[in-house]
Amino acid sequence: METRSSGRWNLTAICVTVLASCVGLAALTPVRATGQEFRRLPVKEYRDKMKAGWIGQIIGVAWGGPTEGKYQQIMPLDKMPPFTEDLVNQAFGQDDLYVEMTFLRTMEEYGYDVPIRQAGLDFANSGYALWVANAAGRSNLRNGIAPPDSSHPQFHNCAGAIDYQIEADYSGLIAPGMPEVVIALGEKFGRLMNYGDGVYAGQFIGVMYAEAFFENDIMKIIEAGLRAIPAESRYAEMVRDMIRWHRENPADWEKTWALAEKKYHQNKDYNICTLDVKREGAWVLMGLLYGRSDLDQTMIISCRCGFDSDCNPSSSGGILFTTRGVSTLPEKYYRKLDETRIFSHTAYNFPRLLDVCEKLARQGLVRVGGRIERDAQGEEVFVIPVRAPKPSRFEDLKNPGPSAASRFSDAEMAMIASPGLRWAASRFSDGWTLANCNLDQSTMLWESKGRKNVFVLNALTRGAKAYTLAKTLTIPAGKPAALEFSAACDPRTDGWQIRVKADGKDLAGETVNKATMKDGWTRIRAALPNDAAKPIAVEITMEPVTPPPERRNPPALSLTIPQLVD
Repeated sequence: METRSSGRWNLTAICVTVLASCVGLAALTPVRATGQEFRRLPVKEYRDKMKAGWIGQIIGVAWGGPTEGKYQQIMPLDKMPPFTEDLVNQAFGQDDLYVEMTFLRTMEEYGYDVPIRQAGLDFANSGYALWVANAAGRSNLRNGIAPPDSSHPQFHNCAGAIDYQIEADYSGLIAPGMPEVVIALGEKFGRLMNYGDGVYAGQFIGVMYAEAFFENDIMKIIEAGLRAIPAESRYAEMVRDMIRWHRENPADWEKTWALAEKKYHQNKDYNICTLDVKREGAWVLMGLLYGRSDLDQTMIISCRCGFDSDCNPSSSGGILFTTRGVSTLPEKYYRKLDETRIFSHTAYNFPRLLDVCEKLARQGLVRVGGRIERDAQGEEVFVIPVRAPKPSRFEDLKNPGPSAASRFSDAEMAMIASPGLRWAASRFSDGWTLANCNLDQSTMLWESKGRKNVFVLNALTRGAKAYTLAKTLTIPAGKPAALEFSAACDPRTDGWQIRVKADGKDLAGETVNKATMKDGWTRIRAALPNDAAKPIAVEITMEPVTPPPERRNPPALSLTIPQLVD
């Protein structure tokens, strides 16, 4: 112990340290040689609690998974799925887990100083399905809108949704007792898809994780998170409301639910986007505040609050599990864990995930002025400086500041495997216009099965029956010409019907399916009329052979840009 007072050893501080060592706590030990306080966390204990945090996320999201989106009111207790020990292996394909591992992978490769633009490129190159703010942010990135603009309300209308809140667990799990690290990570990765309260929510959750390595008192953990976000934000207002309502109704969580539902869902001045993070954050807190530190009850209450009822118990469960550590968890939570399985869309199984988190925790410790010492038994101990967090600058989702006019260069866009169709069409469409296509869900491939600059049309706009390509062409007099392009689809489907018209008259038609695709493509060729250089209105329609069910889209269609040939 290196604490001194007036030139002599501080006996009180020594006693505190010895006591903490005896009871095995990662205790707060004031070290005043430089006026700085430090916390000490044995590396073995860090790893034990960090692993528990991941398991808590898994159990929460898997347990609540069958109920997701089914209840817009309090879910009856008898509808809560039964707990089974198999849950621990049912989240390897959950976006609650693999999205945040994308951020871990970026940091593993580039370190803490990775530019936000590189973080954006990595997220743009992710291959998994996404929804709400994640989907909008990634679509913006793929369409050339670089961060931080990829999350600005000017460019999408769900920047205050739940997304970074459900992915910020990683930030606290790699930053024990380091709220400044959590805040900085939110400013980098949270900015890819969220703005204002959407970012603060993730920073709040992350700091609660960071505090859970040292604190078992749930109220103190919540207060630590609250200190890390702008006090004037509406998310902070929600946290203060939940604390007050819990104090007023300590034994009646359903009454607090009604209060939160009325203000943060029914009141459209607060509920401003799909899956608004303030309401969903309230359900995370509901479990923590009313679960009385019981692992099952914490997750059950967060789940029974309804709405996004798998993400919320994942957050509350992960935080509470972190306070415990695997060494004190009931075996039912982890006994059947298959540590060899790979999380979907990642390079991580459980041992590698823990190793990466520990590696990043060591790097973060150095960045905040901490160090690693060895105790009397020769075991490593993180020595972490205690600093008051400095929250991010306040941003108001309802009155956002100006965007940054941040765009990816063409060189950066070349690093994205599947650029968005909005960006690609402006460069590669050769004057063709595309109608009835959801551009935010469609992409371009630089090369596909031997063809270059391939457009992948993933989604028809709602109510549309066909994609339509159109262009006005002028053919030089006396020169024969034809229009030629290739198309492809999933050979397991019934395929697509493609028709080419000129000035309303049919020129060619072809079905794209397994029978017509040669080397993966169906070639379409239409001879064009030659009428003394008169402009020709050409229209190409692409319609699925089997119409999609209501509100569902047909399988994707790949298309090369039609070209004039002799």
